[in-house]
Amino acid sequence: MINKSEYRWYPIMKQKPALVESEIGKRIKSLRHDKRITLETLATHTGFTKSYLSKVENSEKAPPVTTLIKIGRYFGVTISFLLGEDKQAVPISLTSKEERSLVRTDVPDAGYSYEPIALHFKNKAMQPFFMTFRLEQKKQSVFQHEGEEFLFVLEGKMKLTYGGARYFLEEGDSIYFDSSTPHRVSPSGSGDVKFITVFTSPATPHFNANEGNNGLLLSKDL
Repeated sequence: MINKSEYRWYPIMKQKPALVESEIGKRIKSLRHDKRITLETLATHTGFTKSYLSKVENSEKAPPVTTLIKIGRYFGVTISFLLGEDKQAVPISLTSKEERSLVRTDVPDAGYSYEPIALHFKNKAMQPFFMTFRLEQKKQSVFQHEGEEFLFVLEGKMKLTYGGARYFLEEGDSIYFDSSTPHRVSPSGSGDVKFITVFTSPATPHFNANEGNNGLLLSKDL
């Protein structure tokens, strides 16, 4: 018989509604202002142009995963933080299939969608996502970020290009790798490929307080 006194019981948390895409850019802009970083400085450290970053901050749609990774790495925050994870820390987070938030990129030919599946857990050491790469994708996004990554194919067939090597995975296959090497995913069968990806969060920010604009933000960078 289980002695309930030996266990710590937590109430079921009321989960937040579907993720609000229009808030993501505003959250990035607010974070940049809090750190007193100009668009020019952020562009220098992420490799994006000022015009692109301005578009991200003012967009009503979610940016691509690669954009969130680079911005998050620079500021030392997780993708989940940028997407709007819960502010209240909980020891466990359950996400039902009914409440999962489908977030699509704002790049018309990116050819993939991503969906956070543990958004309610604050300060995660791992970032789990459900992803769909469409057969008709015209542009193959290249991913490269510090840490490690795990992929598990749920449906379809996948080609993973890792550095100069190619790996072909089918439903039920998985692969684990150092994500600092450039890699990209594409369907290799007759339809879309759906998979779970889990990658590690940044340990330390690349942001340096000395890079701020002496506590001032120029009006053109607002």
